[in-house]
Amino acid sequence: MFRTTCVWLLALTGWTTLPSAVQAETPNIVLILADDMGYGDPGCYGGKLMRTPHLDRLAREGLRFTDAHSPSAVCTPTRYGLMTGRYCWRTRLQRGVLVGDSPALIERDRLTIASLLKAKGYATAVVGKWHLGLGSDTQTDFSQPLRPGPLDTGFDQFFGIPASLDMVPYVLVQNDRVLALPTAQSEKSPKSNYFDGVFWREGPAAPGFRHREVLPELTRRAEQFLLQQSADRRFFLYFPLTSPHTPWVPTDEFLKSTPLGEYGDFVTQTDAAVGRVLAALESRQLLDKTLVIFTSDNGAIPLPEPYAASGHKPNGDWRGQKGDCWEAGHRVPYLVRWPGHTPAGQTCDQTICHTDFLATFAAIVDHPLADDAAEDSYNLLPLYRGQSVPEPIREATVFHSADGAFAIRKGNWKAILHLGSGGFSQPKQEAAKPGGPTGQLYDLAADPAETQNLWQERPTIVAELSTLLRQYRESGRSRPRQSP
Repeated sequence: MFRTTCVWLLALTGWTTLPSAVQAETPNIVLILADDMGYGDPGCYGGKLMRTPHLDRLAREGLRFTDAHSPSAVCTPTRYGLMTGRYCWRTRLQRGVLVGDSPALIERDRLTIASLLKAKGYATAVVGKWHLGLGSDTQTDFSQPLRPGPLDTGFDQFFGIPASLDMVPYVLVQNDRVLALPTAQSEKSPKSNYFDGVFWREGPAAPGFRHREVLPELTRRAEQFLLQQSADRRFFLYFPLTSPHTPWVPTDEFLKSTPLGEYGDFVTQTDAAVGRVLAALESRQLLDKTLVIFTSDNGAIPLPEPYAASGHKPNGDWRGQKGDCWEAGHRVPYLVRWPGHTPAGQTCDQTICHTDFLATFAAIVDHPLADDAAEDSYNLLPLYRGQSVPEPIREATVFHSADGAFAIRKGNWKAILHLGSGGFSQPKQEAAKPGGPTGQLYDLAADPAETQNLWQERPTIVAELSTLLRQYRESGRSRPRQSP
């Protein structure tokens, strides 16, 4: 097996040091992943009712992608795809997400962005929401070392929470130990409905755990890691935020800072966390030596009343919401700042996916990928560098909904292999009518709002996309095999 096994062989044989020519061009990497931030939230994507100056700065000084996608419309499967370059529906998780005490999802021998970079000599850390499972038991025992976990996927350090901020148990984890066992009960959530925003599940919690204090502590820990790095060693920080996912719990500094209630305030605090990361890099004179990427794991949920009448659209003009196969479920903001490489103030409309991080980072550190790693990952480095690419980087992209429904996109054509959203929007699943379409087909160039279903009018396109999806599923990969 190649994957992580080969990565450790690289380390043992002394291949961790990058050649000097590659080292000179190799950046530090900071990857920031927001949790449930919609395409339309940042000012640089059209948001007008809350301030996001630090995200807007990344767009102004870097590259803004307008057709970037998460491989899934919910948390865990997107994070698996981001880490491994492989669609999560190829694993045991066929729908939904893990819970706080689920076992580890990433296979022990699988190459990840962290194990790749660690083998190349990078110091690696993850600070934030893990949500990829901990341990090997059916139910995680938090009194024991939490292995396998982040330290077994290539990270030198981990500080964060096991899953979403609304999922029990509420504990903070450092490396492979909880700071305190979940021997208490969480305080009662102020609201009882996920879609009201300020909601979390009742259950086990570490004594003194406070939801409102988590994002500030994670931000402080991320700053601490950056401030401790030496200038002569490359580092990789993966910073998966807990915000603006529910519960919406902005601190007093941000409370009532927007006309959009706790959600808008929490988005503003999320932007401020990005600003503190940039400031920490600047204080060490490392910002211009660092590739900074910001994106989100999926779309947003709708704003509750009365804020829904404000005119702000968390997902922009895209149809649907988090969880859906429709565009709002998986089209996300995606910003890249890399001075001297990425053109400033430009946009890119190529279709890209979060599974592409592994192949892209491998190209940056000049590491060829084996065929049994990153099977759904494409190299975006030419796009990061603003190069003219006459053909699409990706042949096609597969999207997966909260309920396990499939969609596939090739060029402007998007086929959804069912009727309904497949996620949280109504109707979730819709029975086909006699003589009617059995799925959905949209031309996103002519109909970006996905209002005109062309399934029956364009059977050749339907057949082509359906066949391609079947090939991707049966072959175990979508990235072409390397030539012998």
